[in-house]
Formats: sequence, structure tokens, C-alpha cells
Amino acid sequence: MITISLCMIVKNEEEVIGRCLDSVCELVDEINIVDTGSDDRTKEIVNKYTNRIFDFQWIDDFSAARNFSFQQATMDYVLWLDADDVFTAEDQEKFKLLKQSLQPTIDAVSMNYHLSFDHEGNVTSLLRRYRLVKKVNEFKWIGAVHEFLSVSGNLFDSDVAVTHSPLSHDSERNITIYKKLLASGKTLSPRDTFYYANELMDHSDFETAVLYYEEFLDSKLGWIEDNIRACFRLADCYHKLNDKNKELSSTLRTLAYDVPRPEACCRLGYYFMEQFKNHEAIHWYSQAFLYENHQQIGFQNTSFSTWLPNLQLCVLYDRLKQYDKAYHHNELARKYKPNNDSIMKNKTYLDEVIKNNQEKI
Repeated sequence: MITISLCMIVKNEEEVIGRCLDSVCELVDEINIVDTGSDDRTKEIVNKYTNRIFDFQWIDDFSAARNFSFQQATMDYVLWLDADDVFTAEDQEKFKLLKQSLQPTIDAVSMNYHLSFDHEGNVTSLLRRYRLVKKVNEFKWIGAVHEFLSVSGNLFDSDVAVTHSPLSHDSERNITIYKKLLASGKTLSPRDTFYYANELMDHSDFETAVLYYEEFLDSKLGWIEDNIRACFRLADCYHKLNDKNKELSSTLRTLAYDVPRPEACCRLGYYFMEQFKNHEAIHWYSQAFLYENHQQIGFQNTSFSTWLPNLQLCVLYDRLKQYDKAYHHNELARKYKPNNDSIMKNKTYLDEVIKNNQEKI
């Protein structure tokens, strides 16, 4: 059976680090914690789990810190987590099976990253990340912010998931680092340009965000998933700037990279729905169910392929007085969101309409 070193970078994580380590301490053979300047109880808490605590002077570079943390590993494989990540009880069991069965010929293992959940506990957004890598390969982290682990070789997609469960977030940290890099005269890589645009948009600087999204897309050096995401984010910017034509054209730009994604289908469906072009809207919302996700690493928002298009199809078929179809799609939406107020109101309304129509026959 393989052995595993957990390698983490932390700073002032007293509220979450214990929760994280509780969920992983029985799964790994070594815990390495790199502290980048905590002045709270983080180290005190970590010391209950390991004495392998290392200091690293923060230099506004996440990759530098993560690469240093990987250098501390002494086991066969390296696992990385953030302090606000956890393994659920179910995923702890899956991880144990993975550890027992993983062949040493595997160079890197990806795991789902569950980012957000609805009120029913369903995962609403997720992506895949390479979490477990062979130590001897010396894979490196790249990028000062929104860093990524560059892997190659014999790759394996596992069924294990890491759950992101933050209590708080420093919303200024990343954009400040990017602005320092630009002020120092450094040129952002295409990937950093994309993520800087995301930070600008999240800070409501939509016009500047548009410029950086366009710069990223013009480079033609982006990963296809980032290109598609950039087009959707451009559409969001133009929506905020009240430019409906450019919002539409930005959505349509995604079709230059791949077949229509569920998000594109729903956005186009809504475009026609607003104009009461019901048949056109029905076409696009129906397309949202047809996409097969062959790209395992890309960001996914499950709403666009599950309850949302079904809810909208319910409204559209109701407009056309096709109540049985409206009821059918509302029931499909209800499977995902059984306690949603709008869906429950639709059910009550459609039950009554269908009952009255049957009584007239």
C-alpha cells in the first residue's frame, strides 16, 4: 500500500484547521504544515496533530509556498488541501479504498472539488483538481495567485471528493497581489490575466474586467475551459453594464470553442423567453440536458443541467397552455429542489388547472 504525506500552507486558520485535520489525519502517514505568518492559535492547534511545522516567509506567491511545502514530504505520494477543506465521512471511506488499491504506476490522482451546495445538500458547483501526486516526480506549482499543479504521466480520476467549507474569505488578498505584480512592471500570463479579470469583476469593476477578459481571449493561449468561462463572465459584465447585445454575443462566443454547454443553452433560452418567443426558448432549454461532460477538469454548475431548465420549461409550457408538459417539468425540477417555494407554488397551481380541465371533459 502506498504512503501519503499531507502538505498544507496556512495562515491564521484557527477557526478551521482542526476541522480539516480531523477529517484527514487517519488517512495519511505524515502531516506537514507550512505556516506563512500566523499570529493566532493556528500552530498551537496544528501541534496536536503533528510536530512537522515549518515557517515560510510570505512573498505574495502561493506557488512558492506550496512548492516549499511539497519539499517537506517524505512519503510516496503528496496530498494537498487548504485549511477550509474537509473530507466527509463518506469520502474518508472512499479515500481509504483508494489508498489501498492505488497502483504505484499512477503519477497523479484527481478528485472532485465540491464548491457549493443548495439547501437540500446537493452539490451545485464543482470541478476536478489533481490532489494526490507521486513525490518522486517533483511536480511543480505554477502561478503567484490561483496557482495550479502541473502534472503529467499516468493520470487517474478517482471518485473521492474534497469539500470546500469556508467560514470567511479575504476578498482583497488576491486582487492586491495582482495589482502589486502589475505595479512592479511584470506582465501577467494569459492564465493570470483571466483570473485577474475574475477578481476585477468580483469587485464590480466591470469595464476594466472586460478589457482583461478580451486581452486573455485575444492571446489565444488559454485553456478551452477558461476561454468558455471568460465568455460567460464577459456576458455577466455586459449584463451589469446593461448592454444586452454584447451580453448575447458573449454567450454566442462560447460556441466557437465547443458544442453548446448547458449554461449557454440556458442563457440563450432566457434571451428568447424574455421576448416571449416561447418555442425558441423551449428549444434552447431542452438542449441543456443533452450535453455530455467529457472534460473532467472544467468547472461545472449543475443548476444549468438539472432543476433550472426544467423550471423554465414549466413556465414556458404553461404559457402555451400545455399543462401536462408544464407539470412534468416542474416535477423533474422538484426532484432536485423539493422545498423550493416557486416549484411548490407551481405544483399547487398546476394541480388545480389540470383538475379543472379534467372536470370539463
